[in-house]
Amino acid sequence: MPTQVGATLWNWASDIDEGTLVQAGKASRLPIIAGHIALMPDAHVGMGATVGSVIPTEDAVIPSAVGVDIGCGMIAVQSSLTAAQLPDNLDPFVGTLDTVIPAGVGRGHGRASRMADAWMQANRGRVELSAQQETKAATQFGSLGSGNHFFEVCLDESDTVWIVLHSGSRGIGNQLAQGHIRLARTQAKEQALRLEDPDLAYFMQGTAEFEAYIRDMLWAQDYAMANRSAMMDDALVAFFAFVGTGQEVERINCHHNFTTREIHEGKELWITRKGAIKADVGDLGVIPGSMGTRSYIVKGKGSPLSYNSCSHGAGRRYSRTKAKATFTVEHLAEQMKGKAWLSDRAMALLDEIPSAYKDIDQVMADQADLVAVQHTLRQVLNYKGT
Repeated sequence: MPTQVGATLWNWASDIDEGTLVQAGKASRLPIIAGHIALMPDAHVGMGATVGSVIPTEDAVIPSAVGVDIGCGMIAVQSSLTAAQLPDNLDPFVGTLDTVIPAGVGRGHGRASRMADAWMQANRGRVELSAQQETKAATQFGSLGSGNHFFEVCLDESDTVWIVLHSGSRGIGNQLAQGHIRLARTQAKEQALRLEDPDLAYFMQGTAEFEAYIRDMLWAQDYAMANRSAMMDDALVAFFAFVGTGQEVERINCHHNFTTREIHEGKELWITRKGAIKADVGDLGVIPGSMGTRSYIVKGKGSPLSYNSCSHGAGRRYSRTKAKATFTVEHLAEQMKGKAWLSDRAMALLDEIPSAYKDIDQVMADQADLVAVQHTLRQVLNYKGT
């Protein structure tokens, strides 16, 4: 159950460090906060705003709270397959994924796919992009990215096969976000706003800067959702061909880095979820653990105190730098035992070792009032960008 840790700050995390609470406290004291900030059980320090926080604002939006991967989120598909139908060795499929859904820093397809061209054409004119940005957006459409973005094959409690994928708005979302974040910082300095952190700079509704940000942000959120769908479509074709059978049964596609207009307690607010999922009554969501641990398919309970939200994952306990200094490739290999994964890239993946993250089962216990577990997934194959 949550605890109130400040006048405008509520916390669901039982595993949380002081630095995270201090950072969240700074955001909670902004004059634009309309209510309280809700810290999810996976909360940890981020840029400006805390990762795993739900931020209600009235007539203002904080670009760095949405973050640089606008629209990042999860997509999961329940298939008709069972574990008994899978090949004994999934390693060969890992090797094919580089061409199906390219992953890694800056990587995309060599050229725009038909799906990319169709989406870009259907959404042309919504934002102003340079020719270089148009090309980047088109060629990276249908690609995974790096960091904690992943593709996984999982089994649920009945041994049904699920395909799970985590990605966002790729390089174009990052470029758009960075430009607005820089502008917000510059304006805050010019206006002599008293910010406890310059990364908490915001745009006020009714200004040209606010309207430009909302336009670009909504486009990037739509791009991210379409990007996940395109990757899932391609991955399913390839995976079902590899297995020799199979079809899609159900699909869930949800953001966890986004802002949207919602009504809470009779007020129309901007609700920014930085590393959090919308979990209104009946909303289906995907909450991944770290690579090698469990993930969860959940249904929202609609908690007003959390603004109908829940966690987006396990949440980091160690920074990427600290994880690399603390753990070894042998530790990672041990924690990935029995799974198909990119073992030949273990050093590059070391900062994603499961031990660098919080205990996902504790995270789920902390938010029993926010979501109900529908399925518990265990990974049998993991593919990440490096």
